[in-house]
Amino acid sequence: MAVSATSGVLNPLLGKLSRLLGEEYKKLTGVRKQASFLKDELSAMKALLDKMELMDKLDPSAKDWRDHIREMSYDMENCIDDFIHDIEGARAKKGFVRKMAQRLRRLGRRHQIANRIEELKVLAVEANARCKRYNIDACINLSPGPVVMDPRIPALYKEAAGLVGIDGPREELVTLLMDSQKKLKVVSIVGFGGLGKTTLAKQVYDEIGGQFDRKAFSSVSQRPDVKSLLIGLQLKLETGNSSHAYELQDIIDSLREGLKDKRYLIIVDDLWDQSTWNTIRCAFPDNTNGSRVMVTTRLDDVAATTCLSDRACIYSMKPLKEQDSRKLFFDRVFGSENVCPPQFKEISVEIFRKCGGLPLAIITIAGLLASHEARLLNEWENIKNSLGARSATKPTLEEMRGILNLSYVHLPVYLRPCFLYLGMYPEDREIERDDLVRQWIAEGFVCSLHRADLDDVGKSYFNELVNRSMIQPGRTSYGEVLSCRVHDMMLDLILSKSTEDNFISVAYNYEDMARLPSCKYKVRRLSFQSGVRSAKSEALATGMSQVRSYARFGESQYTPPLSQFKYLWVLVLEFPYNWEMTIDLTVIGCLFLLRYLHVLASSAVVALPEEIQGLVHLQTLVLYCKSTQSFPSDISCLANLFHLVLPRGGLPEGIKKMRSLRTLRCRYMFESSLEDIKGLGELTNLKELYLSTAGWECLTLEQENSLVSSIGMLRDLKRLSLKLERRCSDPDSQLDSLHDPPPRLEVLYLIDWELKRVPKWIGELYYLRILDLRVLHLSSDEVRILGELPSLVHVRIKVSDVSQDKVVVGTGLFPVLEHLWFEWVKDANAYLSFEAGAMPKVQTLTLQFRWREWRGATPIGMECLPCLQKIEVWTYRAGFFADVQAEVESAFKGAVSLHPRHPSVTCRPYVTFGSHPFD
Repeated sequence: MAVSATSGVLNPLLGKLSRLLGEEYKKLTGVRKQASFLKDELSAMKALLDKMELMDKLDPSAKDWRDHIREMSYDMENCIDDFIHDIEGARAKKGFVRKMAQRLRRLGRRHQIANRIEELKVLAVEANARCKRYNIDACINLSPGPVVMDPRIPALYKEAAGLVGIDGPREELVTLLMDSQKKLKVVSIVGFGGLGKTTLAKQVYDEIGGQFDRKAFSSVSQRPDVKSLLIGLQLKLETGNSSHAYELQDIIDSLREGLKDKRYLIIVDDLWDQSTWNTIRCAFPDNTNGSRVMVTTRLDDVAATTCLSDRACIYSMKPLKEQDSRKLFFDRVFGSENVCPPQFKEISVEIFRKCGGLPLAIITIAGLLASHEARLLNEWENIKNSLGARSATKPTLEEMRGILNLSYVHLPVYLRPCFLYLGMYPEDREIERDDLVRQWIAEGFVCSLHRADLDDVGKSYFNELVNRSMIQPGRTSYGEVLSCRVHDMMLDLILSKSTEDNFISVAYNYEDMARLPSCKYKVRRLSFQSGVRSAKSEALATGMSQVRSYARFGESQYTPPLSQFKYLWVLVLEFPYNWEMTIDLTVIGCLFLLRYLHVLASSAVVALPEEIQGLVHLQTLVLYCKSTQSFPSDISCLANLFHLVLPRGGLPEGIKKMRSLRTLRCRYMFESSLEDIKGLGELTNLKELYLSTAGWECLTLEQENSLVSSIGMLRDLKRLSLKLERRCSDPDSQLDSLHDPPPRLEVLYLIDWELKRVPKWIGELYYLRILDLRVLHLSSDEVRILGELPSLVHVRIKVSDVSQDKVVVGTGLFPVLEHLWFEWVKDANAYLSFEAGAMPKVQTLTLQFRWREWRGATPIGMECLPCLQKIEVWTYRAGFFADVQAEVESAFKGAVSLHPRHPSVTCRPYVTFGSHPFD
């Protein structure tokens, strides 16, 4: 019974009323009678509301009635939740005296609840009487099926404004940037939203970035936090430790000092005002090394300011030509124009012409037409007629908004709240799929049919939004999209719709927060996105007790009194990574409806309550922080906790009781007791397990052996990551001789866990797709163990020593592998060879070694890899890297000179910090 964007929580409310009519509450006759009455009244309204949800435009009085029912449903659900919590809390208490005291206190409370339900009954009767005045045509709401990711989407987003019609503009900009001028040069790309400015800039950045000592791509957005922006540039440009340069002037000075002798390339994307540029510009030294800065903006005056009014350095974006629009449209809808059914040819041309050559508009409409619901010709006619008549000749911002709104109107009703919920995140934010899906589930947006796993259904929703081009894919891993971004014009649409339906309220400063309680409707979901570091203000939370989701981002230290958020379901708190502070969350134990808690505060200490067993609905608990003042001793009592990311302190005591867990991350395993490590084996519902140690700490031999034994008991495990130092333990690890591994493993990272050889049990993992392995020795026979895995698409293997015999990748091995990454502690390129027929699908070959030990050899037989497109060579930096780069690239280009695909060769210095390449 999913939550709706327009009718609120009416569906889950009916489910809760049905629960009150069940056997569990049969002794509460008065309440059951009231619940039955409310259920009948609301059910009579539901059919009409379902029809209204499918309509684009409503009569004002009909819309007002619908909005009234939506707000009433939220208040009713809160009332019912209060009652159920009251009853179940009483049942949990033990002892005669305590029971009597509780009963006396609750009599008054239940009387208040009964009065409130009586008031709601009157409102429901009045609303039902009003609804008879409205007559709305019936619509059919089709039930959704499972959705898989369209494999063309990631490539199409690059191609969308990248490869289609971009060759000319890209080469023009490359020529403009890569001239002989030694002084710093600034070039601007200007044009309104949806023309593809960002994608063009990214294409240029990727093409010329290798010719610079330092490079960075940074998005600004409409409400920039300049300090955080410059700190991000510090990290990307490797110009010092930003945590020690906290004042704005210090950060600017640090950037200038780090870049003064370097040739740098910086992209400043989506710049909105001159004052922001005036500050950012101070960080770029005017050296004579041929440095370049490229800016994208919608505003002509901003473009002129950045280029000092030099019109020759301003590139104005133009709409796509018809032939490029045609290719983009047909590729997205049908795969190519050649397979377009004849009856759709003419109308397809009419539709893409109405998009006026705007890539975002073409992609969005094509995504709509490619969906399963829009395969009938008359539906295409309706969509064509809905598009503005002026788009083809004079595309405007309003026409673009109309096109985006059309795609929203055609979203299935179950996707609308999921789409609108993206408005909780700040502009230009990369949003993690798993976090988003778990928030959807916590909010009640995801409905399970036929007992399907809710996580899988939520990912299906996410895939459908990507397939429909409503969101843009971010990080991908072999056909799976792991994160997304929202185009700023799409975000404008989301916030507009959210305001219209009172779905989300966004506050950008304290003035916004102060105005919210006086709005027409109560705030249901609140996102506080302040870029200003201001003092705390306790008064601003007044009138916020009805908030279901609260998220805060940005510089502000202010956190409203959480105790006032009585009906909170989702809580997301993100603080700047270098903030050293204490975050007081001791009151969350009172938030009895809380389902999702996510705290990201890398340098902060989090204060938690001593007990949280009252959070009976909590599904996700994620704590990324420096440490906690205390950790709840009763966390193992949370029967509905599915996803747990632990702070410092090792595994919680009694973890063996947490059998509901599906995801577990623990970053300080060495602090775990032996009993709790053994208890991991009891968590038979675990799907994902990520364990690591901090710094140079490591497990004892007894801990390690218990861990290996527990892993063998997790039969449903799909992802396993062990980043554990082993210098304290015996090199003959139990992991080498694991006899019965989890049979459904799909991803296996054994980072820093070095084995003597490739264990034979890995050959039993028939579902394994991604593997990261460290071994002391490697032979051709061990390569065969890996090469016979039928599902392996990505493997990285680090080898300390290679036998004197060659490591041969034989014919028929690695049948579906796409990326092979070999890392040698010593230079062993001469020992690696590929036979004809090996790795028939491999596209990328990555080799990593120490430059000082390289003897000029390259692997033998690379020309036998038929699909090879790219060779990446990573070397540990030594001396002047340009000389290293030229020599390595020359050797490898010579080795594949006869390859029919002419694979590219790039040599890069190895960077020892940052995220793992496969993460």
